[in-house]
Amino acid sequence: MTTIERPRPITRALSPALVLTGLLLVAANLRAGITTVGPVLEDLEVDLGFSSLTASVLVSLPLIAWGVVSPFAPALARRIGLERALGAGLAVLAVGLVVRSLPAMPLLWIGTGLLGVAVAVLNVVLPALVKRDFPQRIGQVTGAYSAVQSVFGAIAAGAAVPVAALTAAGWRLPMGMWAGLALIGLGALAPQLRRHTVVPSSVTHHAPVHRSPWRSALGWQVTAFMAVQSVVYFVLITWLPSIETSAGISATAAGVHQFLLNGCAIAGSLAASAVIPRLRDQRLPAVVAPVLFAIAAGGHLVAPSSAVIWDCVAGVAGGSSIVLALSFIGLRTSHHSQAAALSGMAQSVGYLVAAAGPIAAGALHDATGSWTPTLIVVLAIQALLILFGYLAGRRRVIG
Repeated sequence: MTTIERPRPITRALSPALVLTGLLLVAANLRAGITTVGPVLEDLEVDLGFSSLTASVLVSLPLIAWGVVSPFAPALARRIGLERALGAGLAVLAVGLVVRSLPAMPLLWIGTGLLGVAVAVLNVVLPALVKRDFPQRIGQVTGAYSAVQSVFGAIAAGAAVPVAALTAAGWRLPMGMWAGLALIGLGALAPQLRRHTVVPSSVTHHAPVHRSPWRSALGWQVTAFMAVQSVVYFVLITWLPSIETSAGISATAAGVHQFLLNGCAIAGSLAASAVIPRLRDQRLPAVVAPVLFAIAAGGHLVAPSSAVIWDCVAGVAGGSSIVLALSFIGLRTSHHSQAAALSGMAQSVGYLVAAAGPIAAGALHDATGSWTPTLIVVLAIQALLILFGYLAGRRRVIG
């Protein structure tokens, strides 16, 4: 008698609430370890004897890691599953945050590099998870997790200076304390790590073949939008506290302004997520966001004493821009595997380009002794962001 073996299920059903909770807790870890650095960067420079250029290289190291690692993250997700890739990223992130806060100088660089590798995987895998599990709510879910990352980014920026003043550890304490949040995220994700959600190799050859975004003009337009908005965002969160203190604003006030910038990014994220599903395409918000960035940069140039206003405008621009950039990944693709490929491409190229931003800004400041040239450059490149936003915002899908 022949026994007929039933086919194994390709995926197991997951509770949407469980998936969304895990997704949001992963998102909470995406920026906290990054936004902590800016407010305490001058203390770090004094303590370690870093120049502005060396400090900017340290700040840009995670972005370089994002650029290098992002193309490999989709393959990791295909091999071990989306949830397990996220779990691995959170575990490495917790280790990196602790390591970079330890006294030995090499550990600062090693830990920062590990942080970059971990967040690269998280950055790439999350949009693919949204595309797979929430295909009809891409804008809303992307906006929600972008808002959550902005909330924790704001808290990390606002708490950095006060926490650094609490103990003799100084800036090292806020640099390492967010490892606890990574462990919380890993704990929330733990029930999903037992589930095998990878498509078996015996089935994959029946799946439709999707065009590679690397050979698509639309893929490059999405990537260019990701790159330019990332350059602006990371220049601002890295150097705005220094720009403001050079204009006579206290370090404490500059830290509060950084908190407000990240807080207003929440409003920008939520606004973009609400607008995206209501529009036929995304060209209008993709043009408005760069205009707001331009207003913020111009405001810092002509009226630096009103920095709090310009930082709030920059926050709204940054929050809406990242939601648009991440939403384009799902909206411009036809399958979650293609979304993962575009996510890897956009974040690899985008963050390699973005890594040059803080470094160039620091070098420009060292060469000129002024932050004015940096603000002028930030203002000028908004023309590029408007162009790429208009192109990527059109209602099209990669074949």
